Amino acid sequence: MKQILLLLALILFSNLLSGQSENDITTFSKKLDQFYNIRDFCISNNGNEAYFTIQSPSGEISQIATLKKEGNKWLEPELLPFCDEFMYLEPFLTPDQNRLFFVSDRPINNSSIQKKDFDIWYVDKDTINNSWSKPKNLGKPVNSSLDEFYPTVSSNNNLYFTMASPNGLGKDDIYFCEWKLGKYKEPVLLNKNINSDGYEFNAFISKNEDFLLFTKYNTVDGQGSGDLYISKKDKNNNWAKATNLGLPINTKYMEYCPFYDEENQKLYFTSKRKNIKTQDFKTVLDFKNYIKESKNGLSKIYVAKLNIIKN
Repeated sequence: MKQILLLLALILFSNLLSGQSENDITTFSKKLDQFYNIRDFCISNNGNEAYFTIQSPSGEISQIATLKKEGNKWLEPELLPFCDEFMYLEPFLTPDQNRLFFVSDRPINNSSIQKKDFDIWYVDKDTINNSWSKPKNLGKPVNSSLDEFYPTVSSNNNLYFTMASPNGLGKDDIYFCEWKLGKYKEPVLLNKNINSDGYEFNAFISKNEDFLLFTKYNTVDGQGSGDLYISKKDKNNNWAKATNLGLPINTKYMEYCPFYDEENQKLYFTSKRKNIKTQDFKTVLDFKNYIKESKNGLSKIYVAKLNIIKN
């Protein structure tokens, strides 16, 4: 019976996406084509401000940048002011827009130059001059001596994140921390409908905490490499078995780092999809433009229409 229900769910979800083709999945902005590796995207409620991670080709340098829109035009990207010689990645703008979470290996003590393990940090919006505060470490019980990654919060401030722990189910797992009485409770490992003995990471939680988007790596029912999955809460408020988002969102290449705009039903995600083909180039400039503007196998931010039907 469970297998039949799962099959019906997969068919229903495939039908939901059947109107899309690969051509309907586009890059977010040509402003970002100048970067080799780009990932970890979020956008403001009004659609006028975006945050993302830019990295060196091999990922040893990682910084957070922002794009701002004036009228209908995106301006040039700028680094966030707190970025320095340490690693910065995975920005997440809270639903109230007043806090930006991110991940960094920066030291707790500003006078130190010694890298730390990766922790979850945040900056708050100063309503007086509309600038971000200095970075603050989220602290215990969320942060630990292990690496914590990819923070995402619902409207009630409940936190979901990725951690590789010896007490987990697999290599990377998704955890949850409840916000109660003004502080976070101890991390809780999500159930086997989400996590497995493999890799689960990069979770996005909906505002009402009724669905979760995340990446599973190299799964039996996947397209190949990393695939995006969705899980919804059942009538008992438990996470149901996650289902693959399918083609054309997922490909045989790596798809990860989802962010969902619920109001406009848009899925933003990182992909290493590739469809470049050899051709006769007239100039070096033609070659350069074709390579950087194509789905060229490098990490880029893509956007697709996605209507998520809630339970």
